[in-house]
Order: sequence, then structure tokens, then C-alpha cells
Amino acid sequence: MNTLFDVSKGQNQMKEWRRHIHQHPETAFEEVKTAEYVASLLTSWGYEVITGIGKTGIVASLTHGTGESVIGLRADMDALPIDETADIEYKSQNPGKMHACGHDGHTAMLLGAGRFLSQTKRFNGTVRLIFQPAEEAISGAPAMIGDGLLEKFPMDAVFGLHNMPGLPQGTFHFREGPMMAAVDNWEVTLTGKGSHGSMPEKSIDPVVAGASIVMALQTVVARNVPPLESAVVTVGAFRTGDAGNVIPQTAVLRLSIRSLTKDTRELVLKRVRTIIQSQAASFDVRCEINQGSPGEVLENDPSQTRFAANVALNLVGPDKVSTKGTTYMGSEDFAFFSAQVPGCYCLIGNGDTPMVHHPEYRFDERNLSVGAAYWIALVESFLK
Repeated sequence: MNTLFDVSKGQNQMKEWRRHIHQHPETAFEEVKTAEYVASLLTSWGYEVITGIGKTGIVASLTHGTGESVIGLRADMDALPIDETADIEYKSQNPGKMHACGHDGHTAMLLGAGRFLSQTKRFNGTVRLIFQPAEEAISGAPAMIGDGLLEKFPMDAVFGLHNMPGLPQGTFHFREGPMMAAVDNWEVTLTGKGSHGSMPEKSIDPVVAGASIVMALQTVVARNVPPLESAVVTVGAFRTGDAGNVIPQTAVLRLSIRSLTKDTRELVLKRVRTIIQSQAASFDVRCEINQGSPGEVLENDPSQTRFAANVALNLVGPDKVSTKGTTYMGSEDFAFFSAQVPGCYCLIGNGDTPMVHHPEYRFDERNLSVGAAYWIALVESFLK
């Protein structure tokens, strides 16, 4: 039985699904048409399909045989607010929105696996296909959990997968324990006193205060976090003013703060807060910190990770499987699932392409068959 060979017969159909979704990208919690498209396919294959979990999320369940074990497979559906610049025939038709992270490919992979499983039924138990919204906002998984996902649709284990440019195409990368970082997205509003640009003495300048804060925050990781631990403090946006001869009233900083352990997270957040408040006070500007929705460290269960890696090894061979994968400082809200259900999140190499979130990023469609075959092999091995 060659699962990869069998699944490759459906490659063209998966490409069609993926390209349709790619042409019609929808961002976080707006995946209405995407969800309708996915749900209609799943329903036609005999799945019990429940929509509206976490606003636009879907859970599709299929039971075969008498087995009591339940496995969950998750794919993300949302796009990014990016203008696509790649010159392709199936380019995004929604201006300012693009599947720049490959979620269209992830969805097509899971659809391909779902159709195959419904046709062959070479498993004994229940498989749940989870199509999740708003991964990019780190909000979709918490929303689905908040809607009772884990109580209404219990699972013994849950698995996730994501493509990664820079890793050889079609290779699998696993890591036990911390796989991706926690993230805290903070927005800081500095309020001073506006003035004419020629009379700075009559102002309280939030631009200068903000610039000083940006520079001071560079010391947090360099001078507080032990060298063998990991953390990131990024100021990704600094928005203020419209004219060179006007000192504005306010400035807004947007921060992305990442860490891999509880202690490091507490340390970094404390230092960031102290620096912002102290710097603001020294410039006599008021500051307001909005902490946003925090993400969690994505922890892979050791047992389920070894199981999944062995499935991949049997599928594609030892030359295409790594069990010592890199820990990434990027974040994933799959972490909220794996915090409550034993699970494993792995990466599949996307080859030498622009990085995810780049306007010319391209999902390698050869991975559709590879990813779908991995999902199928996981189900058939878990639900023997």
C-alpha cells in the first residue's frame, strides 16, 4: 500500500481547490465564503459538518467501525492583508488580501485527505477535520475553544502542519517540547502636546519620546535575557504625525514580544513595561498600554511527536524526516489546542521560495499530495 502514490492521483483536484481559495482570500473571521466552499465539499463526502465554531470555523467528523479513539487534524483558512505581487494566473481577486502564508494549501491538503478517507475508510474510530479561522490574529483557536470545541468534539490527540520556505521541499521537521514562541502584541499610545514645528518649546513631543522608547527597548533582550535563552522584542510600527512642520499630539507604537518559557516571558514583559512607563515619564508624555490577546508557547507532546515522526518516516523515508527541528520564534495559535489535548505540530519544507508573509510568496503545490498523504497515514496509524 503506497499512500503517497494513491493520494497523488488527486493532485489536480487539490490544485483546483487551492487555487480557488487563493483567488478569493479572506482575512481573520471573514472567511465566510471560504467556509461555505469547504463545508459544501465535506458534506458531499458524508461528513457530519458543523459550522460557525469560533465564528467561521468548521468541524467535520467521520466515524467508521467500532473503535472509540478520536483523532483531530487542523488546517487554517485565513489570509493576510497583503497586496499580492506575484504574476500568476490565479492571483488574488480581492485587493489588499492574499494567501501569503499558504493557508490555502493547508486547507486543500486537508480536503484531499478528507475525501480519500471518506472513500477508503481504512480506519477504525473517529476523525475530526478542524478548519480554523483567524490563525494570523492568534484568535481563531481560542474562539473555537470558547465555543466549546473540545467539549462538543472531544479528541484523544490533535495534529497540525505548516509549510516553511527555506526548508527542502517535501521534507518533514519535528521537535519535541517547545516548537514555537508565545507572542504578546502590545499597542502603546503616547500623548503629549502638539505645537508648530518652529516652536518645540511649546510642545510635549511624543515623537522624541517614542524614538527614545524604541531605542531603549533594544536593551531588553541584549541585557536582561540569558544568552542561551530566546526572546524577541520588535517594534513593528511607529505611527505619528503627517507634516514636517507640525509636532503631533500623539504617537502609537506597536510591539511584538516573543518568548519560549514562562520565566523569560514574565521577565521580558516586566522590563518592557518598566522601560515604556519610565521613558514616557521622563519626557512628560502620558502612555497607555493595550496588551492585546496573548499567544501561548506551542508545546509538542513527546509521545505524539515521536508517533507522528515515525508515520512520516514510513511515508517518505529517513532522508526526508528530521526529529531535531528548529524552534521558531514565530507564533501559532495551534498552541491553544495542544495545551489542552496531546498533540504535535510539524513543518513541511516549501523549498527555495520567498518567506511567508511576503507579497511574492508561493505555496509549492507539490506539497499538496505529500501533506494529504501524511494526514491520511496519521489517521490510519492512529485509528488502526
